Amino acid sequence: MPPIVSAVSRSRTHTLSKPNQDHIRLLTGLGVEGDAHMGETVKHRSRVARDPSQPNLRQVHLVHAELHDELRAAGFSVSAGEMGENITTRGIDLLGLATGARLHIGAHAVVEVTGLRNPCAQLNEIQKGLMTAVVERDTTGALVRKSGVMGIVLAGGEVRPGDRIRMEVPAGPHRPLEKV
Repeated sequence: MPPIVSAVSRSRTHTLSKPNQDHIRLLTGLGVEGDAHMGETVKHRSRVARDPSQPNLRQVHLVHAELHDELRAAGFSVSAGEMGENITTRGIDLLGLATGARLHIGAHAVVEVTGLRNPCAQLNEIQKGLMTAVVERDTTGALVRKSGVMGIVLAGGEVRPGDRIRMEVPAGPHRPLEKV
């Protein structure tokens, strides 16, 4: 099965969960039209408090539906958009992408992956223990963040469930994703 969009979500206010939509529109250099995190400069409240002029590397949040599957198997009840993502994907290893990878979504949209989402304690408001469930340690003891990736919009366009996703790997050495 080729990589696809399984759900799209947005929220005009700073809520953790975002309601599913029949489509969203990505705006070049800004993010998701009508979403509280849209803008050239950072919109996440904790980051705005530190420095409101920093560039917004978190315009679009993507989560792999396989994480939802894993969480359900562990006893959690999590659905698309509930963890704050704008685009829920299926069939793509988001966490294994390189920094700068480009995701061509649907007919026109292009999102450049900037890094990993750093999960926060707000996830426990969805269900107790969820924050712990989306982080683990690898064999070297390094922290593994599993709560999706962040990106910026290089080319705008409409995105709908069922849209195909094509990956474009950046030239040069693979730079693993880090938290943004």
